[in-house]
Amino acid sequence: MRTIKASHAVAQTRAGQPLRAQAYVWARSIHLYTSMISLVVVLFFAATGITLNHPDWAFGNTQTTHTYQGTLPSAWRPNGQIDWLKTAEFLRSQHSLKGQVQDTTQDAQEASLSFRAPGYAADAFIQLQTGSYTLRVVAQGPVAVLNDLHRGRDAGAAWSWVIDLAGGFLGIVALSGLALSLFLRKTRKAAVLTALVGSGLLLLLMLTTR
Repeated sequence: MRTIKASHAVAQTRAGQPLRAQAYVWARSIHLYTSMISLVVVLFFAATGITLNHPDWAFGNTQTTHTYQGTLPSAWRPNGQIDWLKTAEFLRSQHSLKGQVQDTTQDAQEASLSFRAPGYAADAFIQLQTGSYTLRVVAQGPVAVLNDLHRGRDAGAAWSWVIDLAGGFLGIVALSGLALSLFLRKTRKAAVLTALVGSGLLLLLMLTTR
């Protein structure tokens, strides 16, 4: 009877080993390749996280401001209604503006529209009666551009997908790394303990900064 039980235990152990080994291989492969795919993403968000935290650092933060004046063509306001598309495309072609049109406003005397891109802002103010406009363009330095990309500000839908994918990859890297630490008996307790302590400290900091 003992021999049968021992044989059964050995068979269970042998059956469990391939599954455990396969899970370890999968976790290691996922961790390795997602880490390599997201390497540049991690470095980008790490660097821009530091520059966002230190806005007083002056390097790469040069800013240029230009003001332009002109008059829109007569077709900008057919039948007394502003054609925002024609207006925006005229201003874009005349002054090499970039970014997306965002805010459009109008009152009894003046209309305005804005162009926005990371580290870039252009605001046009138009007199309704004459079609004359004043355009103010502010272009910030490369660090400001990278900081806005970090925030996802004025970067468009494509960059928003990049941020979502980056978050997904980083989540997979973290979880697969945790899984790997659980497979290693010698460091399992220390890894779990470190993760709990780190999570606790982060939670404490979040609560104290509210």
